[in-house]
Amino acid sequence: MQFSKRLQPLKSNVFADMDRAKGRARELGREIIDLSLGSSDLPTAPHVIAAIQSALVDPSTHGYLLFNGTRLFREAAANWYTNKYGIEVDPETEVLPLIGSQEGTAHLPLAILEPGDVALLMDPGYPSHAGGVYLAGGEIYPMPLLAENGFLPVLGDIPAPTLAKARMMVLSYPHNPTTAIAPLAFFQEAVAFCQQHNLVLVHDFPYGDMVFGDVRVPSILQADREKSVSIEFFTMSKSYNMGGFRIGYAIGNRQLIQALRQVKAVVDFNQYLGILHGAVAALTGDQSYVRQTADTFKQRCDTFVTALDEIGWHVPTPAAMMYIWAKLPPQWAQDSIAFCTELVCQTGVAASPGIGFGKCGEGYVRFALVHEPAKLQLAVDRMAKFL
Repeated sequence: MQFSKRLQPLKSNVFADMDRAKGRARELGREIIDLSLGSSDLPTAPHVIAAIQSALVDPSTHGYLLFNGTRLFREAAANWYTNKYGIEVDPETEVLPLIGSQEGTAHLPLAILEPGDVALLMDPGYPSHAGGVYLAGGEIYPMPLLAENGFLPVLGDIPAPTLAKARMMVLSYPHNPTTAIAPLAFFQEAVAFCQQHNLVLVHDFPYGDMVFGDVRVPSILQADREKSVSIEFFTMSKSYNMGGFRIGYAIGNRQLIQALRQVKAVVDFNQYLGILHGAVAALTGDQSYVRQTADTFKQRCDTFVTALDEIGWHVPTPAAMMYIWAKLPPQWAQDSIAFCTELVCQTGVAASPGIGFGKCGEGYVRFALVHEPAKLQLAVDRMAKFL
C-alpha cells in the first residue's frame, strides 16, 4: 500500500515511545508507577456524573447532535468566560464545542494554512500542536523557550523572512511541559505582534484553573478584548477531571470559529448530548471542586519537590500545573530518552523525556503528578537508588 507523505513527521510520539518502554518494564516484572501521562487520577464531581446519568435514560439524547442542539452548552461556556474574565462572548458565533482542546489545535491549521505556510510554535511544546501543522502541509518555526527568559518566547528574535511566510502563532500558558505562566503584559505584546504581522493567535488554555494559592493567570482574550486575531481552546479535562469524556470548546474571533466549524463539520458530529449536560453542570455548578483539584496537585507538587530535594535533585517549585519540569543530572543532560528508558526499565518509574516536546526540551524530564503523595514518595525513593 502507498501512504501519504504527511504521515512521515507523525511517526515519532513521546507518549507512544514511553508506552513501549513501560511494556518492556512490565515484561521484566517491574511494578509501574506511571508519571509519564498527564491524565488526572481524580474523580469527576458527583453532580456532573448525576447530570450525565439522568440523560442516559432519556431517548431524546440518543441521536446525532448538530450545532443547534449544543446551545445550552455554548451559553454556559460564554457565561463562564464572562464571569471569570470579564469578557463578553456571543454563544452563537464565538463558541464552538470540541472533543477536547486537542481537537481544536489539531484541526485549526487546516482552516488557516496553505502548504508551505509557517506556524510559529513553542519549543518545547505539546506534540499535537505540531501534528496539526504537519497534517495541513505547513512548516514549523520553533520559538525557543529558555529558562533564562522565564520559558517565554522572545518574539523579536523571529527572523523577518520567517514572518513573511507565517500565518499563525500557538501559545499555551500555563505551559505544558515547563509549568511556566505568562503575565498579561506578555499576552498584550503577543497580540500586538500578531496584529502587526497579520498572524492568527492561537492560545491552548487547558490549565487555566490549575494554579496554586493566590496565583491567577489571564485568558488571551483579556489582551484581545475585540477578539481581533485570537482564538482560545479550553477543555473540561483538567479543571473538572473529565478527560475521558472528551469535551472542550473554542472561544474567540467569530471568523476563526466559523472556519473551524467548517472543518469540524466534515470530520465528526458533536459528542453525546448527555456529556454536554454534564459539562453544563460543571460550568454552572459549585466551583469549589475546581479549587480542591488545584489544591490536591499543590500538595502533590510540594511532596515531590521536597522528596527530590532530599536526594540532591533540586528543582524549582512551580506556581501551577500538575507536572514537574526537572533539569536532568549532568550524566543524563544530553539524552533524556535514555534516562527515561533506563529509569522505567530498572525502577518501574515512567516519565516523559524532554526531547519529546521539542529540541529545547532536551536535558529535562517531565513528571506528571497523577498519584497520591505516598506513591510519589515511593517513586522518588526508587529514583534515588537509580541515580
